[in-house]
Amino acid sequence: MKIIYVDNNATTQVAPEVLQEMLPFFTETYGNPSSIHSFGGNVSYKLKEARARVAALLRAAPEEIVFTGCGTESDNTAIKAAILSSPDKKHIITTRVEHPAIKNLYEYLSKKGYRVTFVPVDRKGNLDIDFLYKNLSEDTAVVSIMWANNETGVIFPIEEIVAVIKERGIIFHTDAVQAVGKIPVDVSKVNVDMLSISGHKIHAPKGVGALYIRKGTKFFPFLIGGHQEKGRRGGTENVASIIGLGRAGELAADNLEVESGRVKFLRDKLENGILKRVPNSMVNGDIENRLPNTTSISFEFVEGEAILLMMDEFGICASSGSACTSGSLEPSHVLRAMGVPFTAAHGSIRFSLSKYNTEEEIDYIIEKLPPIIARLRELSPFWDK
Repeated sequence: MKIIYVDNNATTQVAPEVLQEMLPFFTETYGNPSSIHSFGGNVSYKLKEARARVAALLRAAPEEIVFTGCGTESDNTAIKAAILSSPDKKHIITTRVEHPAIKNLYEYLSKKGYRVTFVPVDRKGNLDIDFLYKNLSEDTAVVSIMWANNETGVIFPIEEIVAVIKERGIIFHTDAVQAVGKIPVDVSKVNVDMLSISGHKIHAPKGVGALYIRKGTKFFPFLIGGHQEKGRRGGTENVASIIGLGRAGELAADNLEVESGRVKFLRDKLENGILKRVPNSMVNGDIENRLPNTTSISFEFVEGEAILLMMDEFGICASSGSACTSGSLEPSHVLRAMGVPFTAAHGSIRFSLSKYNTEEEIDYIIEKLPPIIARLRELSPFWDK
């Protein structure tokens, strides 16, 4: 059975070009980049090249890039560095719709004496900007707001927010894991202090990420050890994966027009086809202000988990929300924050596409999904037959 994969916000296929560039560093060029000999020096050179490639994707300087183990580590490193740089400040701000890597960290910090403000969103998933600005104070150590939401794809006005935050002298971090590679992210124009990315969201392998740290930002390392990453992240580098991330970053920069053109066309075709054929279905989030590859659709009076299981029988792979919260029976915290009705929030499915999806695959989903919803509704005691 052919797999139809539309869960690319959870993880992506490693691009063939990325894999090919990685392979020699497992068996041929396997030296330690910290070694003095030339065998290790050749590896060190490739790490510098990867750093430059990731920096170019973000329009940053290579020395502003620190490689990490994943997006979660990048997020945690940024927030903990920010609060350590302002030890007397005990107020932190984020949103109600952040990824668990930020949401759960802030909830943890609230138990350690920090006062946390969670900025609400409206029915379309857009931030209450006035609420954010009104809650800034002299005691605010850091504001962390995602660039784009991982479930709905809604894009937040980071450039506008940063301008206000920086006037107050507050450190600003953004989780850009879902935005990078799908829309332009240019730190030469958007004055963020720190920005997190994850390799496996842009066709690099799992287990590698990066943290952008603007030059001049006070920083404290999360992992303390050797001199790697100029002392900003201890531990021998994950060489092959870092090189893969560098190549993936280069490909992502080259494919931004594909994301905004062909991928968006496929997303819209899928979305419109479903809404036309399935009654009592709705799109979650601002349809004008979102990532080109993402749609979150709610189907009233059915369970999202049941939809996913039945789609899986046809080889269709999607998600009911963040992969990091799978297994939970609770509706998505993002949809709850948006005020999506309970009868719809429980039946929400996220479809997230990539450049590898085809129009034939979209047609297949549009064919198979409506009968699945109809069958589940026939079994539902809440469906008005």
